[in-house]
Amino acid sequence: MPQLSKVELYAAIRRDHRGGMSMRELERKHGVTWRTVRKALDSAWPEPRKKLPPRATALDPYKPVIDGILRADLDAPRKQRHTVTRIFHRLVDEHGADVSYGMVRYYVAARKPEILVESGKAPLEAFVPQTHQPGHEAEVDFGDVTIRLAGELVTCYLFSFRLSYSGKAVHRVFASCGQEAFFEGHVHALRTLGGVPRSKVRYDNLKAAVARVLGLSRARVEADRWIAFKSHFGIESFYCRPGIEGAHEKGGVEGQIGYFRRNHFVPVPEVASLAELNEMVELWDRQDDARRIGARSKTVAECFALEQPLLLPLPEEPFETGRLFTPRVDRYGQIPVRTNRYSVPIRLIGKRVRVVLHASHLVVYDQNVEVARHERLIAKGAVRLDLDHYLEVLVRKPGAFPGSTALEQARSAGKFTPVHDAWWAQAQKVHGERDGTRALIEVLLLGRHLPHEHIVAGLAAALRAGAMTADAVALEARKAAQAETEPDLASRPLPGTPAANVTSLHEWKLSHLPPDTRPLPSVTPYDQLLRRRRASGGAHQEGEAQ
Repeated sequence: MPQLSKVELYAAIRRDHRGGMSMRELERKHGVTWRTVRKALDSAWPEPRKKLPPRATALDPYKPVIDGILRADLDAPRKQRHTVTRIFHRLVDEHGADVSYGMVRYYVAARKPEILVESGKAPLEAFVPQTHQPGHEAEVDFGDVTIRLAGELVTCYLFSFRLSYSGKAVHRVFASCGQEAFFEGHVHALRTLGGVPRSKVRYDNLKAAVARVLGLSRARVEADRWIAFKSHFGIESFYCRPGIEGAHEKGGVEGQIGYFRRNHFVPVPEVASLAELNEMVELWDRQDDARRIGARSKTVAECFALEQPLLLPLPEEPFETGRLFTPRVDRYGQIPVRTNRYSVPIRLIGKRVRVVLHASHLVVYDQNVEVARHERLIAKGAVRLDLDHYLEVLVRKPGAFPGSTALEQARSAGKFTPVHDAWWAQAQKVHGERDGTRALIEVLLLGRHLPHEHIVAGLAAALRAGAMTADAVALEARKAAQAETEPDLASRPLPGTPAANVTSLHEWKLSHLPPDTRPLPSVTPYDQLLRRRRASGGAHQEGEAQ
């Protein structure tokens, strides 16, 4: 039988006493003394256990000395107050105390706040409930999340923009929490919400917005691009106190990020790209509109319906959120952007190009013409190469193709398929290693004019037909494109008909000339010329005879 607690024992004694049991019978049944029975009958609650007096320590005689030192420090300069080590050395040197450093440290840690309170100099930490007006305030913050991106576990950053009145929040996941992601998150959130808060938006002192914090005041030196961004959208910023002390000033978005991460990022999501993940995030945002925050009687969507008409309208003209760089292309056809490197066409080697860096991708321009576009790298010190950028030089140097880094990255990205490898191997058997590789490079150059899937279909068809030339692949790729857009069942070969071996695009054109609908030539005009000449010749002879 489990042992009863003291409250349960008292209840049992009182119950048996009401049943008519005597004091002695209660003692024998419950195995207690008469004092316990008396206490149970007098009160249903047991008396609280008396605290034992604190045990005496070797530090007790010196506690008044320590208290005096701590009180004296209240008026001492801030940089010349006693540390625990200094108090310990003074006790040993001046008072001959035989105590340990740990005893002094534990006592000072407990006593120092008490002395501050007794002196009236302790800061009073209290929180005042706030009421937010519809459409007036919002809060912004970043939170880190871990995802499995293309099979690799990486850390990304969750941007959150939350309206203070309704609790409506818009989220976006970025590869970094830099200024580009900060701006793009704002643009996405404001477009989703359909307006800008009228009063202020609360922020941390993040580097994307704040260049320098000025002392303990609310004044900040803001970044120039952030000032222009705020001016464009009409945002009024409010910066919280630095550090953990200011987290409660935007507690709504702090709690929102935690809620969103616990409910939607558990278990760790597995996605192929950030674009796929952000589509899921938008769906989760719509689902969260149906929830109620705390004890509110209305859902987030119902409160937002009241708040949205009160937001300020968005400006019509867009704002360029990307960051501009002008790097020089090195001899490897690469440009440095932040801590990573990206490829551009080799014809730009030695020139300066213009790069617009966004949160998830970057675009490279030469004379206002886009020449390259890359997905932004997450890891530092990484390189992203596009095989198409090196094809012109690989035509002249086919021996460098098999071991090129761009080829390995194309294989990893799925752009260089097993069909490419099979056609390449067969082309090397037919034309030799150098000419076969050059033929493959000519096929890859077709990708600038034909879709990738059509070229893969053309490679497969040419491989089945034994045609190891770029012209044959181009022909089959165009056939695949034509069959996809305008299927012609009559032109397809009958089942069982062997496929013709096409080795030259020129031969195919000659064998597929369009029908000649011109009329047959006539010699009638020439006959008229002959008759006219005979007539003029006869008249001339008559004149000579006269």
